[in-house]
Amino acid sequence: MARSMGWGYVRIMAGTIAGGGVGFYIMHRLEISYKEKWDERLRNYEQELNKKKEKSQELEETL
Repeated sequence: MARSMGWGYVRIMAGTIAGGGVGFYIMHRLEISYKEKWDERLRNYEQELNKKKEKSQELEETL
C-alpha cells in the first residue's frame, strides 16, 4: 500500500512539472506571436503616417 502511494506521489509531481513546462511553452509562444502582430500593426501605422506627412508636404510645396 505504501509503495503504491509513493508511486502516486511521483506521478503527481512529474505531471505537475511536465504540465508546468508545457503551459510555460504555450504561453511563451502566444506572447511572441502577439508581440509580432502588434509590431506589424505599428509598422503599418508608421508607414501610413509617413505617407500622410509626404502628401501634406507636397500640397504645401505646390501652394
